[in-house]
Amino acid sequence: MSRGTVNKAIIVGRVGKDPEVRYTPGGTSVANISVATNYRAKDADGNWADNTEWHNVVVFGQLADFAGNYVKKGRLIYVEGRLQTRNWEDQNSVKHYRTEIIANTLQLLGSRQENGAETTEEVPPATAETKTDKVEEPPVEAPPDEDDLPF
Repeated sequence: MSRGTVNKAIIVGRVGKDPEVRYTPGGTSVANISVATNYRAKDADGNWADNTEWHNVVVFGQLADFAGNYVKKGRLIYVEGRLQTRNWEDQNSVKHYRTEIIANTLQLLGSRQENGAETTEEVPPATAETKTDKVEEPPVEAPPDEDDLPF
């Protein structure tokens, strides 16, 4: 990580459609998930209005496999990752941009009834994380007693 910068996105929202899972030529699974979050704001007339923001989430490897198997439309999920913007030019030379959350943590939230689970299939623990993107944090030590302070 560069010194002095942070690129971290955390959202909790509802899945807009079942994830799209595909595979790279090297066989790595990639899942694209569309997630909606809501917020309230006053409109031009001073009335409160509900607004929806759609987020493009991308997960790789085991996390993509997990998403493909257990993340479904309408499911409430927690996503943590970094923002990345891609750009490309189409055949008409029009430049396009897409900002995505490259997720390293994905957690299923809510009960199965809340999320419309229709099967009795046993879901593994609700959290899946990629180990390649996760940095191990050193353990936090308790502060010393006042008697142990050198001053």
